[in-house]
Amino acid sequence: MKPAPFAYKKARSLDEAVALLVEKDARLLAGGQSLIATLNMRLSAPSLLIDINGLGGLDGITVKGGAVEIGALTRHAQAERSDVIAKQAPLIARAIPHIGHPAIRNRGTLGGSIAFADPAAELPACLLALDGEIDATGPKGKRTIKAQDFFKGLFETALGPQEVLTAIRVPAADNAARVGFAELARRHGDYAIVGLAACARANGKGLSDVRLAYFGVGSTPVRAKKAELALASGNIDAAIKALDLQPHDDVQATGKVKTHLAGALLRRVAKQLLEA
Repeated sequence: MKPAPFAYKKARSLDEAVALLVEKDARLLAGGQSLIATLNMRLSAPSLLIDINGLGGLDGITVKGGAVEIGALTRHAQAERSDVIAKQAPLIARAIPHIGHPAIRNRGTLGGSIAFADPAAELPACLLALDGEIDATGPKGKRTIKAQDFFKGLFETALGPQEVLTAIRVPAADNAARVGFAELARRHGDYAIVGLAACARANGKGLSDVRLAYFGVGSTPVRAKKAELALASGNIDAAIKALDLQPHDDVQATGKVKTHLAGALLRRVAKQLLEA
C-alpha cells in the first residue's frame, strides 16, 4: 500500500517545528522507522509531515551533572558505538543490539523510540528502569517529565500536541551500579514476546534500589514492584513468586505463557545483577 496524501515541511529550527505542530494531525518525522510503516499501511494519515532531521542541538551524547543526556535525534547506531553509553549507561548499551536490525538502527532515533512508546520496545522499559527523564519543548517553553509519568497508555505519552521530545536523561552509572537485560523474541530483531530491563545497586552480597521494568506485558512498560522487594534480599525464587504481572493474550502468546516467560527472564536477569 501507499500512504494517504500529506503535505511535507522541513523545519529549519525547533521553534518552527513547534509552531508547525499547530496544524491538525501534523506528525514529526525523525528516523521514520515506525512512522513510515504506519503511513504505508494507512494506520496513520497525517495532514502534514514535519521533518526535523538536521536540526542542530538535538543529537549527541554528553555527561552533565552526573547524568547521561542523549539528544532525541541520536541514532541507535550512534549510541551503540558510543563509549560514553557503554561505560555510563550500560543498560542502554545492552538493549540497543536487540532493536531491529542494523539498517533500522542506522536510521532510527532514540527520541523517536521513546515518543512512539511501543509497549514491546526496549528503550521505554530501560528509561523506566533507570528512573530517567524526558525533555520536551512546546509553545510554553521547555519542561522535564519523569519516565514514570511519561508513558500513559498504548502508544500514548505525556507529550502535548505541540511538544517536541528533545532529549532523554539517565543517571550515570558508578561502581555500585548493576544492570541486567534479557528478552525473548521469535527471531532476533523482532519485537519481544516478553522483555526485562533492570537496574540495582550493589549492597554487600545483596542488592538495593532494585528496579524491574518489563516490556511486552501491558500497554506500557510495567514495573514489577513486589518482585523488586523480594529480589533485594537476593532470593531469586521468592522474587519470581512475587511477580505481579497481568499480561493479556496477544498474537505472540497467551497471557499465561507471557507470565511464565517473565519468570524465566527474571531468573536470568537476577543472576546478571547479582553476579556482576
